[in-house]
Amino acid sequence: MPDTEGKTVSLTVPAEAEFARSVRMLAANLAVVCGLSIDDVEDVRMAAEEGFVFSSSTDQDEVQVLFTIDEAKIQIQFSLGESAEVGDFDYAKLILDSVTDEAVVDEEQGVLTVVKTMGGAA
Repeated sequence: MPDTEGKTVSLTVPAEAEFARSVRMLAANLAVVCGLSIDDVEDVRMAAEEGFVFSSSTDQDEVQVLFTIDEAKIQIQFSLGESAEVGDFDYAKLILDSVTDEAVVDEEQGVLTVVKTMGGAA
């Protein structure tokens, strides 16, 4: 396995639904690079899509996505637009909590962060 300790990959994506697949596929590829299991890779794919869809709905033209990978862990941060409110996050959080180890909106920073570790939440 390649050295993945603390590597980052950033992506700027138009905040449009048709780009969700691009985010989902990159997330899955990076989860494989981290050495996550097939089930964990599927969880990361779902989390990436749900996170992107939520962040796309927060009044911004582009979504900044930052992937940070370590051995057996991936963290994904999505930029949030001006209209992001934790109350709007309830449905997305329900899904994200079922497939990740952590899903948090930081309204002050304008970021949604999700984390998946090998063998974590499923």
